Amino acid sequence: MTFQDIFKSSFLENIASISILDMVIAMVLAFLLGLFIFFIYKKSYSGVMYSASFGVTLIALSLITTLLIMTVVSNIVLSLGMVGALSIVRFRTAIKEPMDIAFLFWAIAVGIVLAAGLIPLAVFGSIFIGVVLVAFSKKKTVDSPYILVVHCENSGIEEQARLFVKSQVRRLNLKSKSVDGGCVELNYEVRLKEDSSAFVNELEAMSGVSRVVLVSYNGDYMG
Repeated sequence: MTFQDIFKSSFLENIASISILDMVIAMVLAFLLGLFIFFIYKKSYSGVMYSASFGVTLIALSLITTLLIMTVVSNIVLSLGMVGALSIVRFRTAIKEPMDIAFLFWAIAVGIVLAAGLIPLAVFGSIFIGVVLVAFSKKKTVDSPYILVVHCENSGIEEQARLFVKSQVRRLNLKSKSVDGGCVELNYEVRLKEDSSAFVNELEAMSGVSRVVLVSYNGDYMG
């Protein structure tokens, strides 16, 4: 062991393991593709409550994944430690929209592919996925479900409201019914005729009907 070996720093030696140019290119592309994923998410979102913070999370996820994978590629020892550290992480945030899972995997995949140096694959793959998602999001299905919430003063008004709604929609299914002090709350799953919701105003104007709410139904049970 020489005097120079005593002051030798493996930490400083790792500084040059990845060039500045590679870091700049990878992080800038990760940011741009993250913005693209955010734009596609905003454009194709069809849920009830849009979350802008989730879109920002997609950008951050692309950048963070790129950073981690570049570390793994540059140093095999760090990669083993990274696997052990990430194995203890637990994510408990519930994913409310099924499509959100696809966007999360997309952002992670972009970071992995970019850090691996496969830039054409990351760019072309992201463009192709974005076009597919936007194209399918624009195709609105005829049987778009809605939840209709009706508050009636008594059971007699309930039957009148049911018959009226049945005559105005293509399909009517009772999801839940609750009674409180004689007042009846009904939750119907309805399929509209030609997306016309004008009947909601007429239903609310009926005598004995106190409140009517029509909301988009994303497949989760509302009771």
